[in-house]
Parts: sequence; structure tokens; C-alpha cells
Amino acid sequence: MASLSLSSRASSPQRHAALRPFRIVMYIIMLCAAFYFVYPLCWLVFASTKNNPDLISTSGFWSSNNFNFIANLQQLLTFDNGIFMQWMGNSFLYATGSSCVSTFIIALSGYALAKYSFPGKQLIFNILLGTVLVPGTALMLPFYLLMSGMHLTNTYWSILLPTIFSAFGIWFACIYANASVPNELLDAARIDGAGELHIFLTIALPLMSPALATMFLFHFVGVWNGFFLPLLMLNNQHLYPVMVGLGVLSAGAGTGENNTNLVIMGSLLSALPIVLSFTFLQRYWRQGLTFGSLIG
Repeated sequence: MASLSLSSRASSPQRHAALRPFRIVMYIIMLCAAFYFVYPLCWLVFASTKNNPDLISTSGFWSSNNFNFIANLQQLLTFDNGIFMQWMGNSFLYATGSSCVSTFIIALSGYALAKYSFPGKQLIFNILLGTVLVPGTALMLPFYLLMSGMHLTNTYWSILLPTIFSAFGIWFACIYANASVPNELLDAARIDGAGELHIFLTIALPLMSPALATMFLFHFVGVWNGFFLPLLMLNNQHLYPVMVGLGVLSAGAGTGENNTNLVIMGSLLSALPIVLSFTFLQRYWRQGLTFGSLIG
């Protein structure tokens, strides 16, 4: 036993010495990845302080003699009677409304597929798995024909209705519910006389919250950054989301109107809701790790 203890103590520094180069490589990779993702946002911040002549003559990170951040912001907010804020409001309506309804559908459907047995369950699961493989752009024309047939094009519903269903989200919630919601816990609640809706709301939903927060965020970002669907459905600028609106501002350069400073400032402002969403939803992921340790 003494020799075994001495050999383990001797091998411990060797293991630490072997792990040290690996840690250094991992730190370098993480720093490079952080720089890769932070660089565009930093470029936007610096570029938003310049006017159009400075943007043409200097790079985004090079400083200029004029600090035009406030002037660019005022010009953007007053452009075309403040239509940019209307675009932001439309994007918030599309992304938040669609994500809330979609997350609710994902929670109910994923839990039902994971915890209940009914005829056709495997067929429904296979159909959902198959639809995940279909590219979203392939569905744009059928969506347009459906909305046009119901006379809903050029309305808010033409963006909200096609985006509330997420086959990938239901599949992900089903897999997560199978792994994180113990059947023994549900059976104990049923023995105590709890109803199925009460069990879902008080037991399953908190345990599934990390997956639902992830799906909400993915859906929110997808709808917020959506461009092709609203461009196809809408022809009224007052209904445009911010991404299509920025495309309209950028297209102004083709007519001789230089709106580069407005596009950069608008891009910076449009990135803020996504950053805030990541910040506020982090606690649900930490909560999920705690639940996982308790269940394990």
C-alpha cells in the first residue's frame, strides 16, 4: 500500500505536467474564438462614431477627428419620421410573439411525446424528425401561397403564423424531457392525486426550463434576423422588421443617397436585444445544471 501511494504521488506531477500544454492550447483556442466573435461587434461600436466621409477614408477601428455617435443616432431616429423605431417594434413583436407561442407549443408537444403512449406516436416523431431535414427556404413559397390564399399577406399574421411551429424544437424538447424528467417523480405526483396539467406545470416545466430557454433564444434570434420571409410577405415599409429595413437603408446607396452611417448605427442597435436575451436567459441554464446534479 505504501509503494502504491508513493507511485500515485509521483505520477500526479507527471499528469499535471502533461495537462499543462493541453490547457495552454485550449486557452489559445478560446481566446481566438472570443476574438473572432467579439471583433464584428467592436468594429460596429467604433464605426458608429464616424460620419460618412470618415467611414470611406478610414477603417472601422481607426479613430477620426469627429465623434459623431450622437449625431448618427439622432439622424437614424429621425429618418423618415422615425420609421427605424417602428421597424424595431415590428421585429420585437414578430420575434417575441412567435417565440412565446412556439415555446409553449414546444413544451407541451415535447413533454407529450416523451411521457405519454398513444397510437401513432412513433409516426409523429418520425415525421417531425423528417421535417427537421427540410431547408427553411424550401418552405417559403408554400407559406406565401398559403398566406395569399387566406388573404393574410402584407399583414402581421403573415410573419407570425409561419414561424410559430418548430419541428426541431419539439424534437429537442422530447429528447430533453426523456433525459431530465424522471418517470418515478411523475408517478409519485399521480399517487398523491395531482392532475396531469398540475404535474406538467409544477414538475415537468421547471425541469425542462433550460431546454425551453434555449429553444426560445434560438427561435427569437432566428425570427429577429429573418430577412427572406418578411421580404416575400410584406410590401409595406411600416410592417418591415429591422433587418429588412436596414436592407432598404442600404439600398439607398444605389440611388445616390449615402446612408452608410445609418446602416452601421442601425446594425449596432439591432444587435442589442440579442445580447440582452443571452444575458437574461443564462440563469435558466445554470438552474438546469443544478437540477441535473440533484436528479443524478
